[in-house]
Amino acid sequence: QVQLVESGGGLVQPGGSLRLSCVASRSILSIWNMGWYRQAPGKQRELVATIATGGSTNYADSVKGRFTISGDTAKKTVYLQMNSLKPEDTAVYYCRITTRYANDYWGQGTQVTVSS
Repeated sequence: QVQLVESGGGLVQPGGSLRLSCVASRSILSIWNMGWYRQAPGKQRELVATIATGGSTNYADSVKGRFTISGDTAKKTVYLQMNSLKPEDTAVYYCRITTRYANDYWGQGTQVTVSS
């Protein structure tokens, strides 16, 4: 059973930065895509950023220019560097890894709170 473990969340003031990390507990074959999603209270889970095995990235409009996703498929890790954080970025952040064989793994989530 593969588990994704996120870390790096916490409380930060507006304008601050955090770096989220996600690592898989076991080897994952044929990773296709890695990404970060978030869910704020009372809202649906939404895509934040994804990175494909070829390196192409995709970002939600709300985070473009502030967040950067990176990943290493060999190390089964994915990161999210978050700069210029805003109160509206407050949410539980989840990492996700999908494979060419339609496996779909999610982490348990890490809380990010942006508040003064």
